Amino acid sequence: MTRLLIAAALALLTSLLGTRLLIILLRRAAIGQPIHEDVPEGHITKAGIPTMGGLAIVGGAVIGYVVSDLFGGIYTTSGFIVMLAIIGAGLVGLLDDWLKVSRERNLGLNKRAKTFGLLAVAIGFSLALLNLTDVHTTVSFTRFDHPGWELGDVGWVIWAVLLIYATSNSVNLTDGLDGLAAGSGVFAFMAFLVVGFWSFRHPEIYQTNHALDLAIVAAAMLGACAGYLWWNAAPAQIIMGDTGSLAIGTALAALALGLNVQLLLVIVGAIYVAEASSVIIQVGFFKLTGKRVFRMAPIHHHFELKGWPDTWVIIRFWMFAGFAVALGLGIFYRDFTVVEILP
Repeated sequence: MTRLLIAAALALLTSLLGTRLLIILLRRAAIGQPIHEDVPEGHITKAGIPTMGGLAIVGGAVIGYVVSDLFGGIYTTSGFIVMLAIIGAGLVGLLDDWLKVSRERNLGLNKRAKTFGLLAVAIGFSLALLNLTDVHTTVSFTRFDHPGWELGDVGWVIWAVLLIYATSNSVNLTDGLDGLAAGSGVFAFMAFLVVGFWSFRHPEIYQTNHALDLAIVAAAMLGACAGYLWWNAAPAQIIMGDTGSLAIGTALAALALGLNVQLLLVIVGAIYVAEASSVIIQVGFFKLTGKRVFRMAPIHHHFELKGWPDTWVIIRFWMFAGFAVALGLGIFYRDFTVVEILP
């Protein structure tokens, strides 16, 4: 428990101070976010706001995780691999963000290069976790044997890569309003902190490798997102960019895979699922009929164009994220009580 608190607190403090330092440095260097033309008019005023704030999130999480180990902990292979995946995804996003600001256009890496970078991170993570730990190669919901569909090594790697790629892109789509992605990330990482710690306390049921260390990774990401949110809450003084959104999405998927709760991620991260689904529905329906379902996708833009103030959208989406996490943890605990009474 001490390591969890230290990881979260230190990550929060590092991210809080680091984000402020980034704002100062980026403003002095006149490095700001270019805005895409195809967004609601209210977003035009955000042009020039310092970007790449995800550096503080990743840096805070790394420092929180590493230093917490000095207080009676032991680094584990699973925790180390997850942290490397977070750093790797952050670097892909950083390159994308840097190209945008250096070209002074909202055009970073092309789709092929960005996909290649994310897939390289996802494949590396999946192979490392498979070969260096005893991770279960099953499709899992609340534990490794529920439903416990065995995929085999190759099938599990494909499943893991798809999950990481889909989640990182979903968080990237969600990062369109001040504090939306970071705030909902706080809720999601809180869920994985609880799942990891609970799995650690009941190893006979969950049989999760290095569950406590994975909970510490979640605590570090939670603290880092919270510290960053101080400066990113509306009106934002900095934008996380792809550096932050890809790192957050990769972290969520990697934790779900390491903790054997992959399908639970769909509930815990329901806000990201809704955002990505709105884009898929919008594009698919438009190609079939030439008409739009939403005024604009992702769906948070739809509500903006309906006249909702940004703060309404953000707070209500945060509430949705909180309800989803509560539901996910409720299902997780309910399954635990059922397992306990079985002979």
